[in-house]
Amino acid sequence: MSESFPRLSARTRRFTLGVPRGFTISPDGGKVVFLRTKSGTDPVTCLWELDTETHVERLVVDPRTLDADDGDLPPEERARRERSREQAGGVVGYTADSTVSRAAFALSGSLYVTDLPGGDTRRLETPGAVIDPRISPDGQQIAYVSAGALRVQDLVTGADRALAEPESETVTYGLAEFIAAEEMDRMRGHWWSPSSDALLVERADEAPVHTWHIADPANPDRPPVAQRYPAAGTPNAVTQLFVLGLDGSRVAVPYEDEYLTTAAWSSHALSIVTMPRDQKRLRLYTVDPATGRSTLVRENTDPAWVDIVTGVPAHLDDGSLVWVASADGGNRLFVGDRAVTPPTLQVRAVLDVDHDSVLFSASGDPTEIQLWTWDGHSLLPVSTRSGVFSGRMSGGVGVLTEQSLDTEGVSTTVVRRDGMAIPIPSMAEPPGLDLRVSLGRSGRRELSTAVVLPSWHEQGSRKLPVLMDPYGGPHAQRVLNRRGGYLESQWFAEQGFAVIVADGRGTPGRGPAFERAVLNDLATPALEDQIDALQGVAEQYPNDLDLTKVAIRGWSFGGFLAALAVLRRPDVFHAAVAGAPVTDWRLYDTCYTERYLGHPDEQPDVYDNSSLFGDAAKLERPLLLIHGLADDNVVAAHTLRLSSALLAAGRQHSVLPLSGVTHMTPQEVVAENLLLLQVEFLKRSLGA
Repeated sequence: MSESFPRLSARTRRFTLGVPRGFTISPDGGKVVFLRTKSGTDPVTCLWELDTETHVERLVVDPRTLDADDGDLPPEERARRERSREQAGGVVGYTADSTVSRAAFALSGSLYVTDLPGGDTRRLETPGAVIDPRISPDGQQIAYVSAGALRVQDLVTGADRALAEPESETVTYGLAEFIAAEEMDRMRGHWWSPSSDALLVERADEAPVHTWHIADPANPDRPPVAQRYPAAGTPNAVTQLFVLGLDGSRVAVPYEDEYLTTAAWSSHALSIVTMPRDQKRLRLYTVDPATGRSTLVRENTDPAWVDIVTGVPAHLDDGSLVWVASADGGNRLFVGDRAVTPPTLQVRAVLDVDHDSVLFSASGDPTEIQLWTWDGHSLLPVSTRSGVFSGRMSGGVGVLTEQSLDTEGVSTTVVRRDGMAIPIPSMAEPPGLDLRVSLGRSGRRELSTAVVLPSWHEQGSRKLPVLMDPYGGPHAQRVLNRRGGYLESQWFAEQGFAVIVADGRGTPGRGPAFERAVLNDLATPALEDQIDALQGVAEQYPNDLDLTKVAIRGWSFGGFLAALAVLRRPDVFHAAVAGAPVTDWRLYDTCYTERYLGHPDEQPDVYDNSSLFGDAAKLERPLLLIHGLADDNVVAAHTLRLSSALLAAGRQHSVLPLSGVTHMTPQEVVAENLLLLQVEFLKRSLGA
C-alpha cells in the first residue's frame, strides 16, 4: 500500500476523478444534467443527463469524439482553471438555458452548443479562442469572451459580434479579475438579463497593477511570463460595470467601492454587492438597468471584516430577499428583515432557492456541514446523518451529495418529489486505505482535532513519532467528518506516524468571534493552537505519542505554518516540510492579506510580526522548502527569499524547486514523488 497509494492518488487527482459534480436540475424536475469522467483514472470530463422519471442515465457529450485537445488551452482559460483549482480536463464547466434544453461549453478554446434532448453537439465558428461561454436564458444566444472582448453569437442566424472591445491590452470585458476569482469565489464577469436582451458586464483594467515576471530557470531559452499581481498594499485592477444591450445600448452602473464581490440578475432585481478595500462593509444594491442608478438595500458591517457568502443575494417567488449576515454571535440566514436561523447554527452558503424554499448549508458542530431548508414557515433538516453534505434543488427535486467517515468517497442521490431516491454512481477509484481516524476536541480551547493512527497500531503498545498535518489558515477547514479529507494523513500514518490534524482560530464553523481571533496576527494564534492541540492529544493518548519526535508539514498557508513552527518553537517541533509557503505577507495578494493584516503602509509592524524573515537566524531544526517555480498564486519568491535569509544567517536547510509546477502540483510524477520524498525527509530528520 505504501508504494501504490502515492501513484494512485496522483493518477486519480487525489481521488476526485469519476465523482459526479456540476449539477443542473430542470425547472420541472424531469432531468438532472451533470459532469463526470468515465472512470476514476480518466481525466476527461463528460457531460451527462439523468431522466428522473425513467432513471436512465445518458452520455450527452464525450470530448474525445469532438477531437478537442486540452493541451491547446488559451492562457486565460488556464488561469481560470488555476483559480478554481480545476484538475481535470474536457468539459469542466457549462451553462444551460432556463428550460435546461440547451447547454454551451468551451473545449480547447472552441465554442460548442448541445441540444440536450437529442444530444446533438456542434462546434460554432468564432473569431478567436473562447473563454467562459454563457448561454442566454431563452437559449438563442451565447455570450463569451475572446481576446478581452465580450461577444455574442446568435444561434439562429450564426451572427457573431462584439458588444464591447478592450480599449487597451490591459483591459478585459466579461472576465473576473484575479482578486475576484482567487479570493472572492467569483469566477464570472458577465450575467444575462432574464429576458435575454442584455448583459451586465464587468470591465477590468489591470494597468495600475504591478507587473511581476515568472521565469522558468530550467528552460532559459523561454522568456519570463509577465503577470499582473496585486500584492498587499499595491493597486488593484480598476473594475467597472455596464449594462450592454443586444441593441447596441451601453449603460454605466457606477459604484464607489473597490471590490465587486458578486452580481445577480433575476426576474426580481438586478443586484450587485460591493465592498471597500478595508473590507469592513458589504453593500447590496439593486440597479435600474435602464439608467444604471443603484439603490442601497442592505449593508453588513464588522469592525474586523465582513464575510462574503456564496449564493446570495437571492429572492423567493414573492420577492423576499434571501441574505446572510452575522448577528448575535452567529452567521445567520435572513429572509426579508427576519433572521430565520438561530445564532448557534453557522450558515455556510445558500445553495438554491426553489420558489418559496431556501436550501442552505450550515454547521452546528463545526466538523459537520448539514443541509437545511427554510420553507417560508419553519426550518427543516434535509440531511439526517453525520457527515458533510451539499446539494441543489429545483422543481421540487433535490440532488444530495454526502461524505462521511463511515462511507467511501462521495455518494450522490437525486430525490424526486414523491420521495423516491435515485443514485448517481461515482466512478472514483477506492483509495485502498484502512482509515483509522478519531474526531474530537483537544486542548484548552477545545479545538476540532482529528487523530490518525496506523491501521496496524495497537493503542498503548508503543509511542509513535508525531506528524502535525494542518492547513491552519483562516476561512479554510481540514477537520470535517469525511474520509476524503484524511487519505494522505492516513498514508503518512501507515509509514509509522501518529498524525494530528487540528483547526485553530480563524477556521470556519464556530462562529464570527472564533474566526476573527486572527485579526492583525496570522502567526501567533495559528502556531499556539497547533501546540495546544498537540498537547491536548498527548494527554488523551499518553502512551502513543513520542513528543521528542514531532514533525509538521503543510502547503500554502500550511507551509507558512510549518516553517513558522520550527523557526519559533524548536522546543516543540523537530522537523518541517513547508510546501509553497507564504513567507512574507507583503508578497501575497491584496484582498486576502489586507482582510486580516490591514494595509502594510499603515501597519508595518503587523506584517513584520507575521513574516518569517525575522526568524531566519533561529532555525536549528531540519526544514525542507518545496515550491513550484510556475506558481502564480504564492510565487516562488517566497521560498527563494526565505532561503536567502537562512543562508545569510548560516542556517542549513533544504530547497526542492519544482520546474513547471503551479500551486496545484497536478503532474502525476510530481504529486507521487512529493509524498515519497516528504516521508523520507521526515524519517531521516526525526531518526524514526
